[in-house]
Amino acid sequence: MDSNSYSIIMLVVMLAIFYFLLIRPENKRKKKAEAMRESIKKGDTVTTIGGIVGRVVHANKDTLIIETSEDRVRVEVTRWAISTTGVQTGEQPAEEKADKKKQKEEPAAVEEKTEASAEEK
Repeated sequence: MDSNSYSIIMLVVMLAIFYFLLIRPENKRKKKAEAMRESIKKGDTVTTIGGIVGRVVHANKDTLIIETSEDRVRVEVTRWAISTTGVQTGEQPAEEKADKKKQKEEPAAVEEKTEASAEEK
C-alpha cells in the first residue's frame, strides 16, 4: 500500500471512532430525552432545566402548565425545558454512596494490615 491509501484508511477509522464514541451515544441520549418529554401527562411531577419542581396540571402539544407549590402557583413552560420527571436531587443514589464508602474504607484497611505486620516484626 502506498502512503496515500494508508492516510485514507486512517481517516475512515478516525471517523468511525468519532461516530461510535461521540455521535451515536449523543443521539441515543437525545432520543431518550425526547421520548421522556413526549410521555409527560397530567399529574406527573417534573423538574425543569432551571430547577423548578412542579406537578403537571395541563399538557398541550408544545407547553405544560405546572403547579409549583401548595399555594397553587402555576407556571407555563415549554416541553423542551423539562429536565427530568420526578424530583431531581443533588444527592447520589444509595448504591453509588455505598461504593464510594467502600473505596474510602479499603485504603484504611490496607494501612491497618501493614501496621499490624510491622508490629509483628
